[in-house]
Parts: sequence; C-alpha cells; structure tokens
Amino acid sequence: MAHEVEKMAYAGDVPWHGLGTRVPNDISIDDMLVRSGLDWTVSKQPIFRQEILGLGEYAQTQNFVIKDKVALMRDSDNTVLDIVGTKWNPVQNHEAFDFFNQYIEEGNMELHTAGSLMNGKLTWVLAKVNDTFDVVPNDPIESYMLFSNPHQFGHSLNIRFTPTRVVCNNTLQLALSKHKSGVTLNHRSKFNVDEVKRTMGLVTDAMAGYKEASQFLAHKPASTVDMNDYFKDLFPQKDLTKGNLPSRNHKKAMQALWEQPGRDKGFGTWWHALNTVTYLYDHEIGRNKESRLKSNWYGNAALEKRKAFDKALELANR
Repeated sequence: MAHEVEKMAYAGDVPWHGLGTRVPNDISIDDMLVRSGLDWTVSKQPIFRQEILGLGEYAQTQNFVIKDKVALMRDSDNTVLDIVGTKWNPVQNHEAFDFFNQYIEEGNMELHTAGSLMNGKLTWVLAKVNDTFDVVPNDPIESYMLFSNPHQFGHSLNIRFTPTRVVCNNTLQLALSKHKSGVTLNHRSKFNVDEVKRTMGLVTDAMAGYKEASQFLAHKPASTVDMNDYFKDLFPQKDLTKGNLPSRNHKKAMQALWEQPGRDKGFGTWWHALNTVTYLYDHEIGRNKESRLKSNWYGNAALEKRKAFDKALELANR
C-alpha cells in the first residue's frame, strides 16, 4: 500500500499523529517550505490525443490538443497530479505559507506542521493560534488554523480552525451549525488573500461558540447507560448475524471511557463521552497513523466527529 504522507515537517511539540521530521521552532517560512517538501510549483499543461490519419502505408499519427482539459503538473519533476478543466486556477504552495505571514509577524500564530498527501495531490500548512482556553480546570484546548490546498479535481481550497485537546492530543471538530468554521473556495476563482482574511475574521466566532458548547458539555452529567446508548448510535452493529450485540468500536469506546488519557477531566459528563469518540478516531480506528491523519482532516473521521459533537449537544440539552 502506498504511503498517504509524501513528506511532512513540524515545529514545536510532536503532533497528535506522531508523523513528520522535527524542525527548529523559529524556522522561517521559506525554510519550512523546503523542509516540508513543498518548494515546488504547479502549472497547467496541454493534453494531447493521438489520431491515425490515412490508410496503409500513407497512415500518419498526429497529435491534437484536447481543448477543454489540462494537466496539473508539478514542475519540479513533471509529475501529473491530475486532469482538470481549463478554468482551474492553481494556488501555489508558497501562497499558502504567505497567507500566514502577517499573522506570524504580528505574533498571533506560529507555524506548526506542513506537508503533502497522495503524492502531492493534497498539500497543507497548519499554524498554531496563540489562543488557549480551559474547558474545565487543567483541560486546555489549543486552536490551530489549517490551510488545505488540493491540486486535485473535485476538491476545494479550505481554510478552517481545528481545536486540539492537549491532555490527550484529540483533534476536535467545530460542528456548530450557527457558526462558520472555515472558508471554502473553488479553483475557478482567483485566490485573494485579503478577501479570505476578511472572511476568516468572521470565523473567529466559531471558536467562541465552540468554547461555550464544550464547557456546557463538561457540566452536563451523563450516566454509563447514557454513554452506552450514545456509542451504540455512533458505532452501530453492521453485522446482522450478531443482532443487538455491540460493535467492535462500540466495545472499544466503553473500554476507552476508563482508560483514555484525560478521562479525569470532566469525568462522567457529555464532554467525557465526546472525547472518548474523538480519542478512538485519532488513536485507534484506522489502518495506521497516516490513514488516520487523512481521515481526521479530510475523510470519514471528520464527519463522524461532527456527528458525535452534535449528538452530544442534543442529548445534553434533554
């Protein structure tokens, strides 16, 4: 099986996924671009089709340009990343780093992680936001901003906040319907840094809403029976031959209630139940660390975490 992560670098503490090469905390943006393997550009190149004209000894092969498609090519090694429409506007990797430059210079953020997945089809930069709060005493939540820059058809550029629970390295999801947690842009639009930053200013409401919701969950008791039903709903038994017996992940969740790091913070509350689910997706469910990273940021785990957050809020409000 091919590796999901092509190359990655991180500054500061070891990331929750444990992947990447460590670099100095004070690394410059230009050096981070190189160390994370993102010091390359993407260009649009024409695609040709071959046709045979004539018959027999007079037959000739001729190339014709395909007018409505182009190849996204990594210029450093001429790797074709994907085939897209002619109106696709590639966002270069250095533009993702440049996006954070002002925040870093003002002391509001620090570069944390950068790298690529799927042989360069998906690149990202993660910066730590200098804003931390406690859900309950000694249970801090750190905020990060993730800039995802896909060089792949069907995927949009996305910039969003992603909180992390320090005591267990759980990555949490902003699943609050009344707040935007990020900005999504398709590649038919030109990337306008100033416009995106203005929009991201509104997104800070999402972190305030997340703080309020998580503290609410941490003060709402949940019995073991409540949590068992919660896990049963989130991890249903799909094997019909086993009837009502709990699924494998359901059983893992019940065990993790008593064993996960940070279980004493908000123990016996819906915050405890929610973090059991996020702990499993970050550290247990999935083939390996690389597949968990991809799933938690861009795949099924991200969706399931949002579902778990919404469900916990629903049950806590009863």
